[in-house]
Amino acid sequence: MQPGTSALVIVESPAKAKTIGKYLGRGYRVRATVGHVRDLPEKKLGIDVDNGFEPEYVTIAGKEKTLADLKAAARESTEVFIATDPDREGEAIGWHVAGQIRRKGGAPIRRILFHEITKEAVRAAIDRPREIDQKLVDAQQARRILDRLVGYKASPLLWKTVKKGLSAGRVQTVALRMIVEREREIRAFRAQEYWSVVANLQKGGQAFNAKLHSIDTRKIEIPDATMANGIVDEVTRSAARLAAGLTGGATGALGVFPVTDVKRRERRKNPAAPFITSTLQQEAAKKLGFGSKRTMRLAQDLYEGIELSKEEGAVGLISYMRTDSTRVAESAAVHARELLEREYGKAYLAPSPQLYGSSGGKAQAAQSANTQDAHESVRPTDPARHPDQVRKFLKDDQFKLYQLIWQRFMASQMAPAVFDTTTIDFNVEGDTPVSGAVRHFLFRATGSVIKFPGFLALYRETREEGDGKALEDEQALPSAEVGERVPLHAITPNQHFT
Repeated sequence: MQPGTSALVIVESPAKAKTIGKYLGRGYRVRATVGHVRDLPEKKLGIDVDNGFEPEYVTIAGKEKTLADLKAAARESTEVFIATDPDREGEAIGWHVAGQIRRKGGAPIRRILFHEITKEAVRAAIDRPREIDQKLVDAQQARRILDRLVGYKASPLLWKTVKKGLSAGRVQTVALRMIVEREREIRAFRAQEYWSVVANLQKGGQAFNAKLHSIDTRKIEIPDATMANGIVDEVTRSAARLAAGLTGGATGALGVFPVTDVKRRERRKNPAAPFITSTLQQEAAKKLGFGSKRTMRLAQDLYEGIELSKEEGAVGLISYMRTDSTRVAESAAVHARELLEREYGKAYLAPSPQLYGSSGGKAQAAQSANTQDAHESVRPTDPARHPDQVRKFLKDDQFKLYQLIWQRFMASQMAPAVFDTTTIDFNVEGDTPVSGAVRHFLFRATGSVIKFPGFLALYRETREEGDGKALEDEQALPSAEVGERVPLHAITPNQHFT
């Protein structure tokens, strides 16, 4: 920019304007639209259905002064940069603003994009302006028109049948239909009872569980308590009979189980990709108990800028939080790896920078054709800003969410966790002949021990397990060899329902 000239930068929010203004300094004025400035009219359809679904836009009530101020600022500027959010909605806001402030012979209006609010990102965007992307604008308009067509027709039905003031939209209406259909299925469902049998064994003071896996090599369903208790009684008698033949018996035990097979294998678990919007909302709900709106409100605060100190001012702590891309900038991945190597050592690093959604990333992170892959994943703007370092500047909920985002991103650049997984089989011969032969009950214990923590040294994902399903990683198993007899301390039948 030439000395003595002034450029106007237009963003959505005052908080974002404050942060960006600090980075750009003199010669730039940053103004906020405070959201949308133009929309379809409130009290009529506003769409010419017979003329190619042409939308009719009006200035939103209360935004007249905002537009007047932006027009005045544009007249006094030599350049105008539209710096609204880097998505379809932001593109449309910029398009509406440009249409209102543009005048013949006026300052050129260009679009700039950045996915994180840092000095480097904002400066780089100023150096690489482009035109407004009409395809993105058209995509937003299509979404808005569909919202109006569905909502304008369906909402009055809600007012008549449910409650005045309710609204229906193109997404929530379909989602509600799916919920209703699922609820009907749930109400029509008749739960089926089934049982499992679990043995508690001990060796060398270490307790662990083995679950009934099969009878006579066949998976078997146990439908009721009668059958479950019959199995428990028969297995207990057999275990006691085996113990009676041992020198000194099995002190304090019901009996013993013979080890018939031991399998050991190494298992690797890779870290998850950095967050996208949906996975951030899901993990924040599971780990922090945050609802989607709360998560996005906090993420917006972290993105737009937090005052870290008088010297540093407001700083954007995370990249743009509305994204369906797991992509990571190579510079961010490399920086994270440098920090991780200092903290944990080279052994804890992935073999190379993990870029995920980009062409150089992991295969499993290939992006859908519908993904707005100009975006990056949700990640810290500066991996060096450890959560503990910025905690005193953040509200409690802001800190929790930032820590979650930081840990997930850093872990994504780390080595896989390595487990030693062991499976021990116990084959117990029954004492009640069925069809002329005694039955054989196979109990199986499975457990894992962390051999190398890798990314688990920093971050663990939440896991959900169904009723009656044991987590492999919950129990460590003692060493065992085929032919050993392990003391049985309890055997219990457990009731479940589908």
